[in-house]
Amino acid sequence: MKIGIFGGTFNPPHIGHVRAARETVRLLDLDRLLVIPDAQPPHKALAEGSPDAKTRLELTRLAFSDVKRAHVSDMEIKRGGRSYTVDTVRRVREKYPEAKLWLLMGTDMLMCFEEWREFKAILSMTSLAVFARAEGEDGNIKRAAKALEEKYGATVRFVETDEIEASSTGIRAELSERKGRELLPDSVYSAIIKGRLYGAKPDFVWLREKAYAMLDPKRVAHVAGCEQEAVRLARRWGADEEKAREAGILHDITKKEKLDEQLRLCEKYGIILDEMERHEGKLLHSKTGAGIAKYEFGCDDEVYGAIYWHTTGKEDMGLLEKVIYMADYIEPNRDFEGVEELRRLAYEDMDRALEMGFKMSIDDMQSRGIVPHARTLGALRYITKGSDK
Repeated sequence: MKIGIFGGTFNPPHIGHVRAARETVRLLDLDRLLVIPDAQPPHKALAEGSPDAKTRLELTRLAFSDVKRAHVSDMEIKRGGRSYTVDTVRRVREKYPEAKLWLLMGTDMLMCFEEWREFKAILSMTSLAVFARAEGEDGNIKRAAKALEEKYGATVRFVETDEIEASSTGIRAELSERKGRELLPDSVYSAIIKGRLYGAKPDFVWLREKAYAMLDPKRVAHVAGCEQEAVRLARRWGADEEKAREAGILHDITKKEKLDEQLRLCEKYGIILDEMERHEGKLLHSKTGAGIAKYEFGCDDEVYGAIYWHTTGKEDMGLLEKVIYMADYIEPNRDFEGVEELRRLAYEDMDRALEMGFKMSIDDMQSRGIVPHARTLGALRYITKGSDK
């Protein structure tokens, strides 16, 4: 039986880790690959702002879920304290006394291997499988491997993979700049965005892909228009343009869902409804969309509120709430009587534009025999009172 041991911080696990694991399993014909996130790295402190060990373990499970014969183990996390490889190798050897063990590592670890705790004991129990972390490292690997073989009788195997310029350190720095997505498995990136781990902000291309997949295809043009208009309005009135873009992209993600599904989502996200809302699905998509934006895409309370109130409005709306409400109303694909005047007002006097928008919405509903929601009526009264001062 041949078993690979792949340890590390996996903070976060990236496609370089996954590709190296997959190729090692294939080239060494491993029967099992143990992927073991450490509790606390022995050679350095975890980076500030890192998620806890349990979260890193879950990210690692997501990353390696499609790697043949890989099993993510929590043995080091359960053991706690500093995670020394020699202790882990001994544990695996005790469990599999007859197995051929391979210890996976990158070039950087190989170069400092003689500094590891009880490295000779590790070499007596395992062979080393080394993969390049960046282009041009092959020579370094071969020189270091030869030195270990000559000095200690080590067995070192170079695992050739397509090098990927990826490091967890670099990815952590990029995530807060809406970058780094292409270096992470999608399941890992999704979990990072959901928890806003590492201060991550979603890549807008990725966010659009996720949002558009949830829409009726006929609604995509409207959502794209709303995003564009929201950014323009945010720039005009001094709102956060990135938050406006997030809200614009996500504001209609549950629009196509029927009443039963809307009610299920309201229950899931703890959204309290009034009697009218319980029977009118069109009033719920803003609330359920806000729930998904917050709990599945990690949006903050300001973006949540902007999506939540973009259908009915409310009294005393915040700036981003006003921006999204109006962007939804006047985006470039809208074509109805009065829209050009509404667009003009939106860039001259936002409150007057809201007043006009509320009136138009109420008049339209009443003309179709629909009772306007009390919050829309309250929003109109509030904004009218403010404009009279």
